This record gives sequence, C-alpha cells and structure tokens, in this order.
Amino acid sequence: MRFRKYERDASHAYTFGVFPTLELLQHQPETVSEVLLHSAGVRNEGVAKIKAFCQQLGIRISVDDKLVERLESKENTYAVGVFEKYEAALNAGANHVLLVNPSDMGNLGTTLRTMLGFGFHDLAVVKPAVDMFDPRTIRASMGALFQVNFTYYDSLDAYRTDFIHALYPFMTNGDVVLHEAAFTPPYALVFGSESSGLPEAYRKLGTSVTIPQTKAIDSLNLSVAIGIALYTASQG
Repeated sequence: MRFRKYERDASHAYTFGVFPTLELLQHQPETVSEVLLHSAGVRNEGVAKIKAFCQQLGIRISVDDKLVERLESKENTYAVGVFEKYEAALNAGANHVLLVNPSDMGNLGTTLRTMLGFGFHDLAVVKPAVDMFDPRTIRASMGALFQVNFTYYDSLDAYRTDFIHALYPFMTNGDVVLHEAAFTPPYALVFGSESSGLPEAYRKLGTSVTIPQTKAIDSLNLSVAIGIALYTASQG
C-alpha cells in the first residue's frame, strides 16, 4: 500500500501516537493492515505493547522514520496505525447520542471520549458533518472512537426510520430544565451544530431540554454541554 497524508475519500485511515494505536489494536484489530514505528520510540513501554499485540495478531510492523514523519509532522509520534475504515451499527436497545451537523473535529473526538466515560456507546450523526476517521478526531478521542458504535444519516428522518427512540433535543431555550428532565429509555440526546444549535423545529420532535447557565455567555461549548447532559442522564 502506498501511504499518503490522510484523505477523507480514502479507504484507510491512521492513528497517530502510541495510545490511540493501542486502542485500535485492542478494540478493532481486524481492521488493522499495518503499524508503522519510529526508531525514536524504541524504548517506549507503549511501543513494546504494540509490538506484542502485532506479534500475537499477525499484523505487520515497519520501522520507517521518514514515512512516519511525512504522515505526521508532530514530534514524538512513535507509532502510526494503518486501518481500513469500517461501519459500526448502532444498538437498537441502547440509548443514543445524536449530533446534527457537527463541524469541529475536536468537539467530536471529545464527545466520543466523554460518551464512554458515562457508559454511552452509540452515536448517530446527521450529515453534513465532520469526518469520524480524521486523525484529528481520533486524537481528540484518545482512541475512544474504537469502542463506539456510529452511523451517519442523510437526515433526521432517516435516523427515525431506523429507531423509535424518544428524542430529547437540547436547546438554549428548551422547555424543561435539565435537572428536572425524566429520560425514558431508549432515548436519544440530540445536539445541534457548534455555530447555530438545533433549528426551532426540533422542539416539536420530543421533550426539549435546557442546561441552566448564566447570562454572561451565549451558550456552552458543544462537548461541554454534552458532558453535562450525559452525566445527568446517566444518574437516572
């Protein structure tokens, strides 16, 4: 395989760094085609674990400093996992997070990590949206992507065709305050884009929820709001 800088339309993607690569090998080993190592990480404990995983799984390892540096310009990138992109169907009986048009890879990656922290494993994304497999998303998730089920949908209607989950749209002017909301499973916590939130029409689709905040800011960061919502919902 000829390796180039990551491209959204490519059939493969990369993990940059030891920890995300270990997460890939542990949770999606069947997708891994090769692991690239940098000689500077020869004494790194994580690299030793990567080598052990690859030996056990029969995955090819190459030490190629120039290639690693060409794919990822950041220093101290000791490992690059090369894997085939895959689909991960949502669990119909589980509670979902539903993101509508997310546009920031950092927020998406942080959301993936936060979901796992509160026991959520299923993410639906309505397009247009950022790329789940972009290395920046994977890095922000610290490899949590590889433990989350995710599906992209062309529209909210397409999602609702597949699932009958109760919808809880989060809006700055939602009808129910978060700590008074009663989440009836299976449910989907719905969040809009970083720039504009959810359209007003979403209010009619379920029980709209608001997170109380001071008037000193317009709104919370998307991934922060999702974290607050997931924590609260997980306590019910």
